[in-house]
Amino acid sequence: MANITNIQESEYEAILRQAVAVIDRTRTMVATTICSAIGSAHWEIGKLLHDRKLESKHGSGVVNRLSYDLKQRYPQMGLSPRNLWDMKKFYERFCDSEPKLRQTVAVLPWGHTLTLMRKFGADDSSISYYAQETLSKGWNRELLSSAITLKMHLKKSESLDNNFEQTLPATQAMFANEVFKSGYNLGFLGVKDPILETELETRLVEKVKHFLLELGKGFTYLGNQYVLEYNGKRSKVDMLFFHRGLHCLVAIDLKIGEFKPEYAGKMNYYLSLLDRLERREDENRSIGIILCAEKDRVEVELALEDMGKPIGVADYQLIVPQEELKKVVADEMEAFGKELPLRTEAEEE
Repeated sequence: MANITNIQESEYEAILRQAVAVIDRTRTMVATTICSAIGSAHWEIGKLLHDRKLESKHGSGVVNRLSYDLKQRYPQMGLSPRNLWDMKKFYERFCDSEPKLRQTVAVLPWGHTLTLMRKFGADDSSISYYAQETLSKGWNRELLSSAITLKMHLKKSESLDNNFEQTLPATQAMFANEVFKSGYNLGFLGVKDPILETELETRLVEKVKHFLLELGKGFTYLGNQYVLEYNGKRSKVDMLFFHRGLHCLVAIDLKIGEFKPEYAGKMNYYLSLLDRLERREDENRSIGIILCAEKDRVEVELALEDMGKPIGVADYQLIVPQEELKKVVADEMEAFGKELPLRTEAEEE
């Protein structure tokens, strides 16, 4: 700048360097702390309204004015009267909850927290389940709503049908049971009619990012129809992944119908090929997951009983049941209708 002396310029450069250092140091922290900071603000405002004993019947004038004044200072923070009342409900809902639950919901996006409060009320167990799943799998609100619709919390105690304890070291088996689930929600594929296995695979590949979110953290996609050549023959694994935590290859075999015992033998063969051809010396044994539309637990147990490779069998759901879907749509329309007056009010301002 023309009107800056050499000394002023050097001072400015020092200030600039310090500012850049601060920004660079904190940018990586923003993504993980912003929700926590916003949650803390919502908690404190909710506590303030609670301590002042403001209720919707007698305190609406105060809250409306507070909303107006706050929005003048912080127009982008979503400080509508309804949101302020929701903050009060947020504080009152969790102020007496277990510290672990409070800490979990505090770092959720605000829309996720409101969804859980409205869906589950005083049910700490269900809220805790979906909050932890959201954080571990990075669910957006659409995926969270889909999981709630499918009542995934009722399936959380179901273990994956597998032979991990018989084929893996104890610690590895325990970790594998935590990583893999008994059922998966593939509703994001948008399937409305019966499809072939090849089409199911194609759709999963096209939306592999969604599939990775459903599988959970730690998975890296390596490819589909992964070719294994041995003894003059070619075999193909439907989908191949690597799990960082388990430090092993994970083969997934897709089936559109119910589980059949012969699927286990085929997967056992694939895993033998993977361990012989692809597995590195520092990696653990490859794991196979057979993903079917349906499974009979007794049949699965018998089929896996004498298999030497670690194999699990899980089922999947492609379509949200019609009755549940109608209810979700109705609930969302009702919620949308309630928000309209606030949006109109904001536009008028």
